[in-house]
Amino acid sequence: MTKLSPIVSEFASTEEEEAYDAWFRAKVEARLADKAPGIPHEEVMARMQAILDRHAQD
Repeated sequence: MTKLSPIVSEFASTEEEEAYDAWFRAKVEARLADKAPGIPHEEVMARMQAILDRHAQD
């Protein structure tokens, strides 16, 4: 196991980094292969603004 410096990487080891990379790539490939319609940009932005507004009131 090769340890990585926290200055160089957010991962503790190359094995951890490779495992995350494989997981992330699989998620992206699955979404690209999914034929379901995406969420329109305006709707995503409205949802995020609602979340931000709700947390700003706390």
